[in-house]
Amino acid sequence: MKIKSKKLSDSRVEITVTLDSEDLKVAQKKALEKLAKEIHVEGFRKGKVPTEVAAKFIPENDLNAEAIDIAVRTTVIEAFKQAEKSPLVIPSVNVTKYVPGEMAEYTAAADIVPEVKLGDYKNLGVKRPEIKVTTKDIDEVLNNLASSFAEKKVTKRAAKLTDEVIIDFVGKKDGEAFRGGSAKDYKLVLGSNTFIPGFEDGIVGHEPGDKFDLKLTFPEDYGVKDLAGAKTVFEVLLKQVNEVTKAEINDELAKKCGPFKSLDELKSDIKKNLESQNAHRTEEKYKDDLIKALVKKSKVPAPEVLIDDQMRMIREDMNRNAAAQGMTFENYLEQNNETMENWEKQAREIAKERVEASLVLQNLALEQKITISDDLVAAKIAELRDVYKKSPEALKSLKDPNVKMDIKNRMIIEKTLDFLVKANS
Repeated sequence: MKIKSKKLSDSRVEITVTLDSEDLKVAQKKALEKLAKEIHVEGFRKGKVPTEVAAKFIPENDLNAEAIDIAVRTTVIEAFKQAEKSPLVIPSVNVTKYVPGEMAEYTAAADIVPEVKLGDYKNLGVKRPEIKVTTKDIDEVLNNLASSFAEKKVTKRAAKLTDEVIIDFVGKKDGEAFRGGSAKDYKLVLGSNTFIPGFEDGIVGHEPGDKFDLKLTFPEDYGVKDLAGAKTVFEVLLKQVNEVTKAEINDELAKKCGPFKSLDELKSDIKKNLESQNAHRTEEKYKDDLIKALVKKSKVPAPEVLIDDQMRMIREDMNRNAAAQGMTFENYLEQNNETMENWEKQAREIAKERVEASLVLQNLALEQKITISDDLVAAKIAELRDVYKKSPEALKSLKDPNVKMDIKNRMIIEKTLDFLVKANS
């Protein structure tokens, strides 16, 4: 077998394989043995026909077709090994020449694990962000708590800011309802700036039972291209007005929120929790920034097949999240005024970033010989068994060798990230 490799891109190659008579002789023998088990010959049970007898009954074209198929399947992976390339998917094969028993030639193309050239991972110049807890942060939490204990009372008066209203509405552009612009029994706090400018102010002054139109123009920088800067009309039915009385922020509120005797104790607890959250967010952001900086300093070709695989995973996550909210993925896009085209564009960027991050970390782990012992993997799996003890399906998946390998790979990545943090501290 002779091979010749041609680079199609940084992450895709084509290998030309030439097989000689000896290679084809081996393949033809295997083809004959296989077909002999499938034919019927009088005097012999099926599967027990001797090859020398079967050869007289098997059509030559069938034998040749089976022989080249076996020749390709048994040599293509070895060809990539000899070329020192690792295919990410089953190669696509095209037989270009075939003289039965004498020679054959075929090309095999595939996306491969790309060659990554790591940049200097010790001098990435990334600063750890500092997020301080301010009085404003604490007050925001207190206001949210006060709102959660607010009292609501149905009123017949006209709506005013800070009221909660229940509305039906239909948004129309050029006389046609647009996607994501309609809802029934929608609860909205006036003054929350949930809707585009003018919508909430337009409800102020109307009484329960009022039907009215709001002529509004979407902001020029609105996220949905078809609606950015568009003139629209919202047909609104105001069904109910609730007067909202927020709870006072005092010692009594603190007692309702937990085992606190005073407002000062509650503030102290809020500050402690915010500091803990900030510390975690800061560390995660620092790690993300380090990875992005390393990707920028490195040469990281991102194979389309890996990007497509990440896109699929992102889509599956979105489907699960939408289903948990009783929606389809399409419903989710409508509710968020998002187009499929725009979502796919953003998701593809995220997928590409994930692939690049994974490749640089894998290569850094290989370079530094970072590994995880089987004992640590077993301990992690035992920990996960305890977490998923009420889910038979999840417990079953932990026995899958592929799942175990995935867990080990993730642990190696985590350890590599810790190494990267230490190298830049």
